[in-house]
Amino acid sequence: MRRITLIGKPGCHLCDDARAVIERVAREEGVEWEELNMLDDPELVARYAEQIPVTLVDGRQHDYWRVDENRLRKALSAPPRGA
Repeated sequence: MRRITLIGKPGCHLCDDARAVIERVAREEGVEWEELNMLDDPELVARYAEQIPVTLVDGRQHDYWRVDENRLRKALSAPPRGA
């Protein structure tokens, strides 16, 4: 099953925007999603501090700063990498 991960932090307005798009797409596409608070993980801070929010699809970085709904849907409809 495909999975979307949103990496962000509290108080981030771009994260709020990304969350709204991801929630809608995940619901409509029947895809699971999770949200990680980068402040809970120093490794996420080190890796993504300048890019939040970051969107992963199946554990691979898909986008950052903004989530394009059509691009996300296209990524979810493509065969998973390695399949």
